[in-house]
Amino acid sequence: MGKIKAVRHKVREMMGIKERRRIAPALNEGRAAVLSQFTGALTRAFMVMVLIATPSVLLPGVTADGKQMVALIALFAGVLTFVEYNATYPGLIEFRDAPPYNRTRFLMLLCIVFFLSIMARSHAAPSTLARLFEAVGILIGQGLDFPYSPVRLVTLTLADNSTPAHAMAVRSAAGVAYLTSVLALAIFALILRIYDWPSKNGAFNVWTNLPTFDPTVGGDVVARLERDARFNLVLGFLLPFLMPAAFKLGGMGLGAIDLHYAPALVWVMALWAFLPASLFMRGIAMSRIAGMIRNKRDRSSETAVPGYFPA
Repeated sequence: MGKIKAVRHKVREMMGIKERRRIAPALNEGRAAVLSQFTGALTRAFMVMVLIATPSVLLPGVTADGKQMVALIALFAGVLTFVEYNATYPGLIEFRDAPPYNRTRFLMLLCIVFFLSIMARSHAAPSTLARLFEAVGILIGQGLDFPYSPVRLVTLTLADNSTPAHAMAVRSAAGVAYLTSVLALAIFALILRIYDWPSKNGAFNVWTNLPTFDPTVGGDVVARLERDARFNLVLGFLLPFLMPAAFKLGGMGLGAIDLHYAPALVWVMALWAFLPASLFMRGIAMSRIAGMIRNKRDRSSETAVPGYFPA
């Protein structure tokens, strides 16, 4: 019986049955990974479309042409997000496989847009929730409206003929947007500190997560990452002050933009607060990546054999 079993075993190996058994789980894992990537990309595309459509859905008075334009922009952004996250090779989106960078940025922008939309809704369709958000926004705007603050600079760019109600609405929106971005930035830094990002995610692929960064050009990678990190941190800190000043010095002012139109007010204030915070997050992330590479180099040099030099 033992010889018969041995012969059967050899025949199965010759026929490739054993190899097929080994290949089947690998194929199933590959299909599951592809399905998971497709589902994740589809979910992200849907959430981006929801984000873009939020002001036009919550705010009354949006014209039919405006809704069609918003739907077209949301569809384009959704398709771009789906293609980026479903593709095997990277494109434009940074830190695609290194959460929670993009998730934190998305949630920050979504919160800003939602809060400002609810606040703007209180004028056209007042409700208890809208009135509550408006009252909190007024308090936040008053608290952050001190000399040389970004909120004060935003209010100074308004036209001279702006009504007090409109100035208060812009100040409240700027205060809520700026405070939300600062809180999101603090939460992001705390999460990176607690979970030791990006070391927890395993091997960090610079090419996949930084597709626009070429590590083979421009000298040492660590020095370039630190230089880019410092540039993003400085620009992220100064941008809330520079943007209103640039509008004012350019003779435009926010009065040139019809901020009486609620969706315009929401998006202008949201982007004014989101872009600097996003640059600040990018600077923090690149600084931590530079530190991770430096630590790996130090460990490699410590484990090297003394007196050994590669040929």
